[in-house]
Amino acid sequence: MTKKPALGKGLSALLENDNTDITSRSESTENPNTLGSISTIEISKIEANPFQPRTKFEQGELEELAQSIRELGIIQPITLRKMGYDKYQLISGERRFRASQLAGLNAIPAYVRLANDQSMLEMALVENIQRSELDAIEIGLSYQRLIEECKLTQEELSQRVGKNRSTIANYLRLLKLPIEIQNGIRENRLSMGHARALINLADPTTQLEIFNQILEDTLSVRKTEELAKAKKPNQELIKKSPTKRLPLSLMDQKIKAKLASKLDLDVNFLRNDVQKGKIILSFNSDEELQKIINLIDSE
Repeated sequence: MTKKPALGKGLSALLENDNTDITSRSESTENPNTLGSISTIEISKIEANPFQPRTKFEQGELEELAQSIRELGIIQPITLRKMGYDKYQLISGERRFRASQLAGLNAIPAYVRLANDQSMLEMALVENIQRSELDAIEIGLSYQRLIEECKLTQEELSQRVGKNRSTIANYLRLLKLPIEIQNGIRENRLSMGHARALINLADPTTQLEIFNQILEDTLSVRKTEELAKAKKPNQELIKKSPTKRLPLSLMDQKIKAKLASKLDLDVNFLRNDVQKGKIILSFNSDEELQKIINLIDSE
């Protein structure tokens, strides 16, 4: 069995030596007045958060934030956890931390608190999700990490992040889409509405086919839903058939050709071995749909 690649560093990967971690102790003998308050911390003493779910930081946005920091300073402190040997680690505020480095600051205001690895992972993921700065795939991955690494049920996760279970389930389902479609979501070429329409299709080939059509024809969410719904009967018929779909007989081929010629539309003719089947008419515009209706009314 092929081992699935890890989604990120596990809870035990943060520290090389547990003895250097003072963050889970109730008291700290090193700078005790720092904990639980806002302090000015040297940037050189701060390490990045290995549990950061956000993987993309737009350079232009960081430059704008850096310029704002040069002019106004840090308005909202970052949040750190205290490590051993006068070191700190980010819990939240990585954009402000990175922008402060670009702005040339040597120190930054920060809340300093105690947190063990699991608490830190939960805080980092939940804080980032609630700030609504992640793309839909990053949110899905964050939900998945909270479930898998923090051992949360969907109900517990729902309470942590203040979202309905159905919303969480929809984000998790995005992770089952082909990687090309996931990249389309991350690059803002595909909306969440488009993605939800594609999720309902079981066949990855069909999902990719519609995905490419969305990009080529700039399909709306509604058009995408209609197209996906039109594709589902084909899949359901094949899935429910007791045997494989039969090749069309000569008679069936003539019927299909006659319908296509009469309607001047694409016609899909499906048949199985229990004398059941479906005729599917595809239309690409309201005009073509009206033509079908007119032909029916004229009979």
